[in-house]
Amino acid sequence: MQRTRIIALAVAVGCLALFYGLDLHRYLTFTFFQQLNQDSPLLTTVVFMVAYIVVTALSLPFAVVLTLLAGALFGVGYGVLLVSFASTIGATLGMLFARTLLRDWAQNRMGRHLKAINEGIERDGPFYLFSLRLIPVMPFVVVNMAMGLTGIRLWTFYWVSQLGMLAGTVVYVNAGAQLSQIDQLSVTSIMTPQLLLSFAALGVFPWLARGLVALVRNRALYRPFRKPKKFDTNVVVIGAGSGGLVSAYIAAAVKAKVSLVEKKHMGGDCLNSGCVPSKTLIRSAKIKHDSDRAAQFGLQSVKVEVDFSAVMERVQRVIAAIEPHDSVARYTALGVDCLSGTARLLSPWEVATDDGRTITARNVILATGGRPLVPAIAGLDSVDYDTSDTIWSLRQQPKRLLVLGGGPIGCEMAQAFNRLGSQVTLVDRADRILIREDSDVSDMIAARFESEGIDLKLEREAIRFGCEEGGQWLEVKHRGTVERLEFDRVLLALGRQPNSANLGLEALGIDTAVNGTVLVNDYMQTRYPNIYACGDLAGPYQFTHTAAHQAWYAVVNALFGRIRKFRVDYSVIPWATFVDPEVARVGLNEQDAKAQGIEYELTRYDHRGLDRALADGENYGFTKVLTVPGRDTILGCTIVGSHAGELITEYVTAMKHGFGMNKILSTIHIYPTLSESNKFAAGEWKKAHAPQWALALLQRFHTWSRG
Repeated sequence: MQRTRIIALAVAVGCLALFYGLDLHRYLTFTFFQQLNQDSPLLTTVVFMVAYIVVTALSLPFAVVLTLLAGALFGVGYGVLLVSFASTIGATLGMLFARTLLRDWAQNRMGRHLKAINEGIERDGPFYLFSLRLIPVMPFVVVNMAMGLTGIRLWTFYWVSQLGMLAGTVVYVNAGAQLSQIDQLSVTSIMTPQLLLSFAALGVFPWLARGLVALVRNRALYRPFRKPKKFDTNVVVIGAGSGGLVSAYIAAAVKAKVSLVEKKHMGGDCLNSGCVPSKTLIRSAKIKHDSDRAAQFGLQSVKVEVDFSAVMERVQRVIAAIEPHDSVARYTALGVDCLSGTARLLSPWEVATDDGRTITARNVILATGGRPLVPAIAGLDSVDYDTSDTIWSLRQQPKRLLVLGGGPIGCEMAQAFNRLGSQVTLVDRADRILIREDSDVSDMIAARFESEGIDLKLEREAIRFGCEEGGQWLEVKHRGTVERLEFDRVLLALGRQPNSANLGLEALGIDTAVNGTVLVNDYMQTRYPNIYACGDLAGPYQFTHTAAHQAWYAVVNALFGRIRKFRVDYSVIPWATFVDPEVARVGLNEQDAKAQGIEYELTRYDHRGLDRALADGENYGFTKVLTVPGRDTILGCTIVGSHAGELITEYVTAMKHGFGMNKILSTIHIYPTLSESNKFAAGEWKKAHAPQWALALLQRFHTWSRG
């Protein structure tokens, strides 16, 4: 294989050297081929074919010119014949060059970027390539190279390319033929119907091709189903979590008829078992922790007793206080038809509910959310375990709580229960907690946890749960040694999985990923253009705010996609882990930048010297910003510290609207506030980029001015 690559590289480099070294591109003109054609039409055909194949195979930017020349030289019929075969042979050679030289390297280094193309080939095969050829969403040169990096068969690539490029070839060759009829630059010679129609075809062809591809695809896709002549509703939304509620709200706001089906509680996991109850519990734990440090603030220490049952009842009261915002009454008043029960897809336009109803809808939005992952660990059923769904029913505080999982949920709950008085052991198979964050972030949070008495058991693989008369335990393996960890209750915090079962997806052939998420395109559409998915069900993020973000695109595209569709924008996605100190991030961090091969400059500001943090006794943390080397463009920001989830917003806004560190530095921040840390971080960036030559000149000027 290495020898083949060397030969292919040598051939490509040699051809390029000859082409540019001998200035062969100067012969790619109408005058040259016209003179050659007068002397020998057959030789002209051969030279043109060879030139076209070489130009296309080497991805040189002359293919459009040669296509127009074909029409001018040979006319429409013969020109289309020559270009069709020459372009396809050249494209196939170009694809083979890319496959031989770059495929293994690209799949290893750029697999994430090639994911969409690989999925398209796997899902739709030849039709995916045909649509790329017929609708030039990307230059054909890029298509050739990209296909070379996939596993598409050579013959499939050839015949699909020849067929797919044929329509475009006809349009461009015809334009060249019409241009050749101009004998002088005058209004009458240019404004002929034939020439105007040729130019119009060049502009209209991509739109017509797009419509044709969509028509062919949709006819084949929907053929097994009978489309209703009339619909009961414009949109059926399945699931009333964040994604479903936002979808229903927007649809009702623009006066569409919308039905919302929810089988459990309005508000979904965020209100009932996620964001709201966890942050309420964290607040109680924070107050207890602050009371324990009263002496640090010059206050007489007062022992605060925890009434765990009262703490958990307060959690329920807060849920009840927020519940009206997401209630059936509120959404019914907005014009949403709220239905209680399960729902299942019967066809792309029909949804069956468990009360026997069948609702016909022009569009369906799937927003069924997710649930905690319960692992298949031996003996789990024999112990008292909780998940983030069930832990809120506790009224007796566990003396010894084992938390399995060192991600955001596990870390938040471990610290909260520990501060409320439980002896907490946190177990994770990774070598650090919060592995999506940089190691310095993980280390800082781990140090805080250990200082508060949380027992971190990292690099431990859970083997088996057990229950004996003396108590409950988990056996873990650590570097070949088996340990037994005893507990009263265990919290499973190993992530979440989407609720994709029993929706009728399999019957309709709607694809799901290995992790169960429904595969959607950039418009949040599933395999069927009128069925959308958002939130945890669609991934890739499992945040309430991203579910709402996706919901906007899903419902707007569902209602108005025939006029204009919007691609979902994931360029600026923030998130926070509400441990103490909080961890907030937007964009890239260091480990992501390194993994993606993105160069960056790092600016770090330590909160130890921040005045407001000192006054609050919270000067523990830092802000670090990644920027484009030599520029103030922000690639990402991580903040560890008090109220980091609030402070990150300034960087989210900066990245979203394209202003950088200089603008943050020039913005007035109130003193004394924690938000000054953002300005001080920008100041650190500016200090590192101060023009030393200018400062040297200023120093000399000031020395001179003193006399």
